Amino acid sequence: MFFAYLSLVGFSVLDFLQQLFARRRAPAPGWQPAAEPTPAQAQAHAAWRAGRVYRNWLGPYYKAYHLLKGGIASRRGPRVELLREENRQGALFFYDPSMGLANFEHLYQLLGERVAELGYHRACHDQRQRQQASLHELTVKQLFKPQPTDCAHSGRCNQRFGLVHLDLVLVNGQPLFIRFSTNPVREAHFTSPQPFESLLQAVFDEPIATPSERAQRKAFR
Repeated sequence: MFFAYLSLVGFSVLDFLQQLFARRRAPAPGWQPAAEPTPAQAQAHAAWRAGRVYRNWLGPYYKAYHLLKGGIASRRGPRVELLREENRQGALFFYDPSMGLANFEHLYQLLGERVAELGYHRACHDQRQRQQASLHELTVKQLFKPQPTDCAHSGRCNQRFGLVHLDLVLVNGQPLFIRFSTNPVREAHFTSPQPFESLLQAVFDEPIATPSERAQRKAFR
């Protein structure tokens, strides 16, 4: 019925899909465009990634998530909580002060890069600041959508894992957690989304850090 209506008003299914997956032009009320890394920050991030410093945390977070899904809340290793929202799957990956602010921010940036490498484009990168009594909250969010080129004229659009949300929340200048989640596009002209666990594996599953990779953690704290 919905797609038949689109045809009546002069839109093709492909036009609709391309508009749905297009980059958003303006942030929602209360949100402002987030600052992009400076050249110096981009250079530091490239060095952090080249040194595979991320292996100190991606694998442990991945393991902690699966232990939690299995009903085991580990007291050792990073803290993870399952996201409990209707029509959305995901998890909260909490900050540990031993990581250092810079490492956590590099990790947040890396997660977005890895999502893009899976065939997504970043539709928004916004931030919002809120003040409550003595608490100052800063939330940075990224929204990733599948590439509209995957939508054929005859056939269904490949939504991959659905829409991917990536948020970083800081309170009083200190990171609190990274929220990583997906929600599906529920229309007949889309393929069924792959499970969140498959996305998590593609992004987080990494070998254990080597002694050299562990030694680099302090350099970026």
